[in-house]
Amino acid sequence: MPRGRSTFNKRQKEQARQQKQRDKAERRTQRKQEKSETGAINDMDDLREHAEAQAALFRIGSDESDSDENPTDRESGE
Repeated sequence: MPRGRSTFNKRQKEQARQQKQRDKAERRTQRKQEKSETGAINDMDDLREHAEAQAALFRIGSDESDSDENPTDRESGE
């Protein structure tokens, strides 16, 4: 039994819709992969910068605490 023209059009339309969904899903997964790759790199850079800042603060803080302790020791010794 031959199919009518409207059935053919519906079938073509449905196939086009499904193809669009597949393409959209593929683009979505590509974006997620790119985001996770760049996100990991950016996170590492942020962590490194934060660690360097903390190290600098620690060094400054330890220098100040050493200089603070010395005059106190001198004063208590006098």
